[in-house]
Amino acid sequence: MHESDETVPEPATPAPDTVDPDEQEDDEVIAEIAQFEADLASLQRERDEWLDTTRRLQADFENYRKRVVREQTALVERASEGLLEQLLPVLDNFELALRSIGEEHAQVRKGVELVYADLVDVLERNGLERIDAQGTPFDPNEHEAVMQDDGDGEPVVGDVMRTGWKLKGRVLRPAMVKVIRS
Repeated sequence: MHESDETVPEPATPAPDTVDPDEQEDDEVIAEIAQFEADLASLQRERDEWLDTTRRLQADFENYRKRVVREQTALVERASEGLLEQLLPVLDNFELALRSIGEEHAQVRKGVELVYADLVDVLERNGLERIDAQGTPFDPNEHEAVMQDDGDGEPVVGDVMRTGWKLKGRVLRPAMVKVIRS
């Protein structure tokens, strides 16, 4: 045999279907980590969506609560407004009674004044306020002119025929006045 006839055995290579078990385990771990990270990212997105939904619901509920409180307050005010409007003629009658009671009935006058003052006090504590018109510039939002003197000057309230009233800053009944121009 010649040297050239000798064949040198080639190094052994693993068969294609045989894989190193350590490499296979590494690939599985990497795949599991990738799946875990994907699941984590998905859960974080879902958490953020739920958090946004919860915040929106919380804001909606707070707006709803505020709206209900406003509506209830407005309802109570409208109810009290009706009652106060019905009591205004009673106040007018008290004022007429006070003007008509003479000095000879001082005790009666004092009693009527006390009852009238108590009634006005209760109504004022509930938001009713008198429109002070005497001597002020005429304002059609607060005054109802039933008489007028001729003149060239600015219109001013000369006499108050009937007291005007506001409820919490809004005119409930304008003052009935005589307008003069100075």
